[in-house]
Amino acid sequence: MTDPGDDLELTKTSRKAWGALETVHVLAHFAPPVTQAYVDLGFRPRLSYFAARSAPYGAVGPEVPAATFYAFAPWLFTKTLPSSWEVASPEQVLEAQRDSIAGVMAQVLAEIDDAHVTELIGLLRTVCAGLTAPGRPLYAAYAGLPWPEDQGAALWHAATLIREHRGDGHLALLVAAELDPVEAVVLNGLYAGTMEFMRATRGWTDEEYAAGAERLAARGLVADGGLTEDGLAFRKQLERETDRLALAGWRHLGLDGTRRVLELALPVRDGALASGMLPEWMSGGR
Repeated sequence: MTDPGDDLELTKTSRKAWGALETVHVLAHFAPPVTQAYVDLGFRPRLSYFAARSAPYGAVGPEVPAATFYAFAPWLFTKTLPSSWEVASPEQVLEAQRDSIAGVMAQVLAEIDDAHVTELIGLLRTVCAGLTAPGRPLYAAYAGLPWPEDQGAALWHAATLIREHRGDGHLALLVAAELDPVEAVVLNGLYAGTMEFMRATRGWTDEEYAAGAERLAARGLVADGGLTEDGLAFRKQLERETDRLALAGWRHLGLDGTRRVLELALPVRDGALASGMLPEWMSGGR
């Protein structure tokens, strides 16, 4: 029988470990060498994101990514898919991603011993062995890809599997909470202090944001441009439930192993933040 105290400690520790690994994952979305690899294939820089993140699904149209990315306005997907596959195939996109992220990770890991990285990847592979695919479509798509041979790319791949597995669980909770994509963006933007970034990247209009905020206000979650007390409690509960749904892989590793992942992942996170390849606002995650 699981000790509730151990489970609480596992939740806290695994959340911190996920946070460090999230910084590694997002290098694929922000690091200039990765974006340049997509540009070299013929993509426009900002819109390459949608082809790159959709590529594990194969040559899909806009519907599946729009459903599983959730937070983006539908026009961004219809603008980029399936026309992206006339520029480059999903296989070409994934190859460019893998090769460019290997170069990026080589810079991030330059001051970290190979043995450190090898141990971390081994532990993360154990975490990933405990993850399951049912109800986790974006995770399942990435889990179907082979593990990269390059150490840095393998570390990024592990971080991405853990990230997308957690993200799929979070989206299931948004649906259960009857939060549509615009409402979810507003709620999270106000909670995390990233509303400006969300407005610049998610594609919704000012009118759509205003209407979403009004719907949240009608539920007592938003008032005067910020979260109400109930709204803050509601969003914190969503986060706790997301952590709970993300525990399977960490339970498979165990608490001691999860503590070790956190210990090993923090220098990697710091290397990513110090690389100059991520936005300045992300440095608050240290």
